[in-house]
Amino acid sequence: MILIRNGTLIDPASGTEGEFDLLIEGNRIKDVAKRGSFSSVAVTQTIEATERWVTPGLIDLHVHLREPGFEWKETVKSGADAAINGGFTSVCCMPNTNPVNDSEEVTRYIIERAQAAGSARVHPIGAVSLRLEGKEMAPYSELRSAGCVAFSDDGEPVYNAGLMRRALDWCRMLGITISCHEEDKSLTCGGCMNESSLGERLGLKGMPKVAEEVMIARDIELCRSTGARVHICHVSTARGVELLRRAKNDGIAITAEVTPHHLFLTEDALVDYDTNCKMSPPLRDEEDRLALIAGLRDGTIDAVASDHAPHDRDTKEIEFGKAAFGILGLQTSLPLLLDFVRRGLISRRRAIEVFTSGPAKVFGLPLGVVQKGALADVSIINPEQRWNFTREEVRSVSFNSPFIGRELQGCADTVIVGGRIVLQDRKLIASLEAHPSPRRGFASIEGLQSVM
Repeated sequence: MILIRNGTLIDPASGTEGEFDLLIEGNRIKDVAKRGSFSSVAVTQTIEATERWVTPGLIDLHVHLREPGFEWKETVKSGADAAINGGFTSVCCMPNTNPVNDSEEVTRYIIERAQAAGSARVHPIGAVSLRLEGKEMAPYSELRSAGCVAFSDDGEPVYNAGLMRRALDWCRMLGITISCHEEDKSLTCGGCMNESSLGERLGLKGMPKVAEEVMIARDIELCRSTGARVHICHVSTARGVELLRRAKNDGIAITAEVTPHHLFLTEDALVDYDTNCKMSPPLRDEEDRLALIAGLRDGTIDAVASDHAPHDRDTKEIEFGKAAFGILGLQTSLPLLLDFVRRGLISRRRAIEVFTSGPAKVFGLPLGVVQKGALADVSIINPEQRWNFTREEVRSVSFNSPFIGRELQGCADTVIVGGRIVLQDRKLIASLEAHPSPRRGFASIEGLQSVM
């Protein structure tokens, strides 16, 4: 048994916050009780969590692990290791691989690679359309049975409203969510940054906010019409937040995420043409950034997700207009959000909620809680630890982050996945026994729930 003691437990799902100790036996939480309650219990290992926050394992709904097909950018193992270093015990990976994750074979391959890596849990997201082409629906029942927890054509919008409506009807029957990249590319027209006066001065073609907003509005109405669950990826505009707020007030089953970089940066970060700040949707202006913070604070936005998008030097260190979209995020998401806690913009409980029970509810994952009988996925966070995000600290294969070289504050120093310590003193434990294989329960969502 493992005893975690003298920490501050923060579990938004159960409403627990305060001085509690945690007892882990096997892969489950045996008990949670007030500090000092387990002093007479025989344990095999004690973790001192003084001045630390003990939280459910963090969950990231939106990562790109690149494997299969783009292993020079990232692999399932390197991405899962980066996740653990960032405090994340579970990540949901997008299907824009090569081949696209639109078949049972690719889904099972990803799950098996994650099992072999033995660090963070990896939950595949299947494609909405075959080959992400937006023409034919992917085999949703097959993908769900294989282990997909949601569907998305992320990187590409689902242009065809008829296909989107049919997809939502199917997903409603399956009880699964569609996660949407909202962009009308007939409006963005090959743009590379926010459409603004700054873009004109820099000579860079703009991506107007309305390109995102019209697609959000369409999918809100399709969600209303079908009764299915829609999740909006990386919302970036003030109007987008207001559309979501009104939809939720109408009782529509829609959820949304925001990235740390859209919360933390504005288009001003592009004045030196730093391609590490090029992303889709692009960084917006200060009005949008403040609206995103407000939406996160009031619950309009349900989760913070990294949109971790590794890229190699050849696709980033080139002319800005031709550079790839996307930045790393798994190792910097937590400290960036903790900066808002220190400034009093959001509470510590809300910060943990949008990394744990919030994302778990979005995709219906049986995770994100620390209570008796729950799966023992736990992150122990030192909110005061200062550290430098150097290239040596990067666990990804790629290095495309505007935060490399910065001093950050706050990190996970211990991470437990399924009762196994996988990170200790901020160091990955290499001799980790692998998680249960797909044949023992990860091959289907039903099996996943039985393991948990």
